[in-house]
Amino acid sequence: MRQNDAQWAHAAKVALGATAIVGAVAVVLALAANMVIVHHLDQSIDSRLSVRLVDASRGAVNPLATVTSSHEGGDLDDAPSFVWLVHRDGASTALVAGAPALPTRRWTSDPVELTMAGSPFRLDAVTAPDGWLVAGESVLKVSQVRDELLIAEAVLGALLLLVTFAGSFVVGLRASAPIEQVRRRQAEFTADASHELRTPLSVIEAEVDLALSRERDAAGYQDTLQRVSSESGRLRSIVEDLLWLARADGRPQEPQADQVTDVAAVGQACLSRFRAVADAASITLTDRIDHRSPLPIRADADSVDRLVSVLLDNACRYAGAGGSVDVGVVLHGGRVVLTVDDSGPGIPEDHRDLVFDRFHRADDTPGGTGLGLAIADVVVRNSGGTWSVGTAPAGGARMEVSWRQAPLPQARAVPSPEPVG
Repeated sequence: MRQNDAQWAHAAKVALGATAIVGAVAVVLALAANMVIVHHLDQSIDSRLSVRLVDASRGAVNPLATVTSSHEGGDLDDAPSFVWLVHRDGASTALVAGAPALPTRRWTSDPVELTMAGSPFRLDAVTAPDGWLVAGESVLKVSQVRDELLIAEAVLGALLLLVTFAGSFVVGLRASAPIEQVRRRQAEFTADASHELRTPLSVIEAEVDLALSRERDAAGYQDTLQRVSSESGRLRSIVEDLLWLARADGRPQEPQADQVTDVAAVGQACLSRFRAVADAASITLTDRIDHRSPLPIRADADSVDRLVSVLLDNACRYAGAGGSVDVGVVLHGGRVVLTVDDSGPGIPEDHRDLVFDRFHRADDTPGGTGLGLAIADVVVRNSGGTWSVGTAPAGGARMEVSWRQAPLPQARAVPSPEPVG
């Protein structure tokens, strides 16, 4: 099914929203991780600097003789912590060979970061008898680790956002498909309902305008009122069916455990009601209902009665004068099967998937509101039944519904009266 622009737009909004949320969370987590990692590295450097200052303080009488370097001429990043003695006049003396020149500044016991010899250093200082002892270590590797971490997080973050957007877009399309289908069907239903309601209203309006346009005798007014009454009845039928469908759509309910209906009994009652209609149209009604035992299903009796009535009404209308309609209710394979056959023109195969759509008509046969089978479909779905639309032995349509057979409710035992006296 081709996705329309509204569905794509909805999916894109869902994907953008999900991506924005994931992106915000990823940024927060990345910043927190960076802070933790950098703080841990800084603490490790500060610990080494503190140990280095303690070692230098123990040789304060002659630190040049006690503190030496084994990395002379090596890379500053691979060198151990350097140590300097800062005199009271601000001049500094390197206590480790290869140490870069220490800039002149006012020293405190708080760690600082300075750039020396083109490399960032982290420095710590403690007081000494002759001034200050300063220890420093290059933090270029820390900066490199931080930069590499940011690059990795940026690449992984971009991939994460791309995957999130793509996944959310697909999920949005799938999630919006039924919503869009409902919206489209609702729009079609509204348009069809407006058309169906407009027709009888237009006829009524035209009849009233025509009756008021000139004087008529009593018989003429009576004919007009009869046509208005007929259209009003059709209008009332459409509105009642629409209200029934609206209530069913708003409150789809599963049948309760105690709602058990004998389909055979309901089918027999409907046959009795429609015999007068069939006789008036010279239609032969055939009873193929199994009356040997109840055939119960979990459904309320009113809904099943409406279902059978809709099927019988359609069958009689399409069978036509002199036709035949057969109604059967049997038990087959643990399922209660209701069949209504007619001798009419039948339902083409390409229309069988559409007969339950609201206001759908396979032909221009007069009568009905176009909502009967839609109502019947709601009853079948809410009662757990399944449809089968085929061809009747007489060549017309066969409408078949089957349900799982339900156990008959057990009669409650009536307590015996307690003896008196």
